[in-house]
Amino acid sequence: MSPPGMLYVTMQPKYGLPPAQFHEWYNNEHGPTRLRLPQIFSNGLRYQATDGKEPAYLAAYDVTSMAQLETETYLTLRANRSPREASTISQVDVKRYFWDLVAKKQSPLFLPIEQLSDEQAEGIVLVAVELGLKEHPNSEQEIQKWYEEEHFDMLSKVPGWLRSRLLKISSLETGVPTTFISLHEYAKENGIGGEQHKAAMSTARHDEILARYGTPKDRRTYSLFYVFGPGPRDLSSLSQLPTAASTFTSADAKTTTTNEFGPVIKSYVTAPDGLSIPYQLEGNPDPNAPTIAFCNSLLTSLHMWDPFVEILRAKRPKYRILRYDTRGRNSVPSPPVPSTLDTVADDLSHLLEALRIPKLDTLLGVSMGGATTLKFALKYPAKLEKFIACDFNAVSSPANTQAWKDRITVAETPLEDGAPGITKLAGVTVERWFHPATMKKTDVVQWMTDMVAANDIEGFRYGCQALWDYDMKDQMNDCKVAGLFVVGEGDGKGALVKAMDGFRALLGQKGAHLAIVPEAGHLPMCEAPGAFWEAVQDSL
Repeated sequence: MSPPGMLYVTMQPKYGLPPAQFHEWYNNEHGPTRLRLPQIFSNGLRYQATDGKEPAYLAAYDVTSMAQLETETYLTLRANRSPREASTISQVDVKRYFWDLVAKKQSPLFLPIEQLSDEQAEGIVLVAVELGLKEHPNSEQEIQKWYEEEHFDMLSKVPGWLRSRLLKISSLETGVPTTFISLHEYAKENGIGGEQHKAAMSTARHDEILARYGTPKDRRTYSLFYVFGPGPRDLSSLSQLPTAASTFTSADAKTTTTNEFGPVIKSYVTAPDGLSIPYQLEGNPDPNAPTIAFCNSLLTSLHMWDPFVEILRAKRPKYRILRYDTRGRNSVPSPPVPSTLDTVADDLSHLLEALRIPKLDTLLGVSMGGATTLKFALKYPAKLEKFIACDFNAVSSPANTQAWKDRITVAETPLEDGAPGITKLAGVTVERWFHPATMKKTDVVQWMTDMVAANDIEGFRYGCQALWDYDMKDQMNDCKVAGLFVVGEGDGKGALVKAMDGFRALLGQKGAHLAIVPEAGHLPMCEAPGAFWEAVQDSL
């Protein structure tokens, strides 16, 4: 059986390669591509040397089974480099090592680094000690026994010690002399160089090992500075690049980056059931910037927020902005499974984990996105500071469920001229959504009609079922997250104003304020973005 192990890559950028270009490529293309293969890589970590030696950078990936590195999945990944990757990597001195895990010991308080927040992980110290073998028949066994029987235990007494691992050059590396590397992780504040650490290096057995069995080859010290997730998120490096260098499109066209009018990353993450969820990340490039996320309505895309985001970026430049396409917009998982509010709330949680965003400052959703927002606040309160839920109902009704079933029939029935039925659904839907004043804005009407008509029909069939048979009223009193409710005055010809006013008092201990946007219907942020801003600005 193939052991677990590590892909260990040292890198030294050559003179002339801008640091931002090096980091943006690695953080937004190279690393996430590998983290999208959880069957191979359980994490991806980047370190910078603190000992003044070169190579200055290290990337370490824990591998579930070293045999995975000989599969077509991994080898194809390496062979099919993008032109941007090929160009950049030619400007970096790269050395790649495969290590098999031999032994380990960890603190009872140890947590895998990928489970920590960036704030918790940044600055963790890594000490890497490489040891060759002397010509003695028992060298390999004696070195391993020393680590397991003495050295690990003594290092565990060093303040700040987290974990130690012993790895051996992998069996994948044929024709290479056997070498060990020991990796020792410590908290930012630690006792390296202190009494306990010195004691671990000055035992009789330590001296015997170096005298008879092992030859020290290298000792390096590093500080952790970046943890990969499967979703590209490095706006900071991207923001430092000129437009030409920042513009990138992956071979599958699912990932693009640009800094033409500020840094923007468009990419995707994969839900546990295999569904691809597109997202767009933009705004403040500071990785510690507060993040506001948006949930779109059924049948629309993340671009329904374009007019409002333009205002938000001008009025509140402090925010990092995350938008994504709700399940059902583009496709369905295979085999198809009806959506629920739990499913779509879980999708957002998974997206945040993939982007390593531990907590949102604000979540803003409308219609099904509004229901998703409330469900997320109820289900994941620790991941959310506050929310704004717009034009939604806290409970479904049999009549509403039947209405969605009727709309599915319209969408799936081709028109007499052969056009897909969803084009008819788009027209009647926009007319139902929009306020009479908005219907006079032909450009806005056409924009929204086209957006609705472009929805995946099967995705609509399974996605709209999240709005069937749900009731959140009984849970609302236990909500621990502050919320604002917003509604267009003409939504449902005023019926939704009454409905939301009826359940707003149920939220938490104090209820929720209800803001009403004049001359707007079901999508006030699209119909009257300026008036919508007036309604929500105090919450942002």
